[in-house]
Amino acid sequence: MKVVKLDGNNLTLEEFVAVARFNAKVELTNEAKLNMQKSRDLVEHYVSNEAVRYGITTGFGSLSETVINPKNTAKLQKNLIITHAVGVGNPFSIEIVRGMMLLRVNSIAKGFSGVRVSTVQLLLDMLNAGVTPVVPEKGSLGASGDLAPLSHMILPMLGYGEVFYQGKKYTGKNGMKAAGLELLSGLASKEGLGLINGTQAMTSVGALTTYDAINTMKLADITAMVSAEALTAVKDAYDPRIHEARGQIGQLATARNFLKLIDGSSAITRQGELRNQDAYSIRCLPQIHGASKDAINFIKSRVDIELNAATDNPLVFPDQEDVLSGGNFHGQPMALPFDFLKIALAEIANISERRIERLVNKNLSNGLPSMLVKSPGVNSGFMIVQYSAAAVVSENKVLAHPASVDSIPSCENQEDHVSMGTIAARQAREILQNVQYVLAMELLTACQAVDLRRIDKLGKGSKIAYDIVREKVDFMKTDRVIKPDMNKVEELVFNNVIVEAVEKVVPLEI
Repeated sequence: MKVVKLDGNNLTLEEFVAVARFNAKVELTNEAKLNMQKSRDLVEHYVSNEAVRYGITTGFGSLSETVINPKNTAKLQKNLIITHAVGVGNPFSIEIVRGMMLLRVNSIAKGFSGVRVSTVQLLLDMLNAGVTPVVPEKGSLGASGDLAPLSHMILPMLGYGEVFYQGKKYTGKNGMKAAGLELLSGLASKEGLGLINGTQAMTSVGALTTYDAINTMKLADITAMVSAEALTAVKDAYDPRIHEARGQIGQLATARNFLKLIDGSSAITRQGELRNQDAYSIRCLPQIHGASKDAINFIKSRVDIELNAATDNPLVFPDQEDVLSGGNFHGQPMALPFDFLKIALAEIANISERRIERLVNKNLSNGLPSMLVKSPGVNSGFMIVQYSAAAVVSENKVLAHPASVDSIPSCENQEDHVSMGTIAARQAREILQNVQYVLAMELLTACQAVDLRRIDKLGKGSKIAYDIVREKVDFMKTDRVIKPDMNKVEELVFNNVIVEAVEKVVPLEI
């Protein structure tokens, strides 16, 4: 995509990723500019008439009853930004912050925020120029929105904070100057609140994770079938009649994927040939992977809504000449799905690690040598690959505890329930990376097992995955340093190389 046009209502997940990850350019539609101007005009009307409206002529949070003199409204908005930028920890990745910037602009473009078009345009100019604020990843309660992260995002517009630009870190002021961008002379009434009061940090993290989870689920299906062939799996468990009898959508899609991936394999067996059934980590794969796919599709439906949501407070309704204070900044509608995402992804690593164990365990592998190496004892083979996978899987179990069940009151107890949705999204992203690590370990292990099994012909899809791995990593005859091999397969996983190659021949469902 060359240009993504924002109107506040039609941003897709694919467009979001195109901007956040692949640097597509962004512009506002004329309709969005018109709607934004209407809401701005109403804000200025209330200020000029000294009407008492929350966040426009009052303080914030528990200070909502404090009326602000119109002469001080601009100072109020600046103070809001500089005092709320108190995040801690490592910075978010550039793609996450770009996603935050995009989502905040798109939310304001709906025309309910009262922020000047010129102010929003500067944020867009930064995005298009590749000026990315340095935003610490920790410090948001997920209500009243992602206040701390979004404040760090806005600081450079005022000449504060830090930015990344062309591979270097600058002060906000110097980075903007290097990119040829003019700083804001100040923030007008309502603008500070309109720029930071929303769910854009958690949504950016969660949206990218959801997008990557879709591809990771496809990789999980591919990897599982390489292992299934190495373990001479019984294909009858994937017969469509079984899955039609239950009717679960993800389960049906997964079984169809499996049959396409193993089509033509000489290693796959039928019921009764070698045994009647496999262990759950092979036989119940459609049910287990399918459940996670159903979860991810539900989560994506929530993300699709939030990409185009007005999430600040108060909201300005120019057609009715009204300003209403509510709670759209509250992250609960995303906190619960992102916690669900954590669980759905963690299960994929759980079952992947079990397949690794079956591959390396001579008592479970249907005839493969212990630890997948000749002369085990002198050689340890893939013994500790399974250890490493087990450690990562156990870590995921801790991370998968729902963040949203916790809440701590804040702001003199005015904000007495918070979502912790940003924590949920961050944990989901960490779990996703761990899942990718484990799948890479399984894929490496399964390819070793395929070679030891001396399979004549792999399935249509699994053969492609096997060949890609073997282009990077040789069969291990005797012990060697395994980590470089793991790194090469991890790179294939992170860059989605295997899924893209397989889908050219075998389209996969989720």
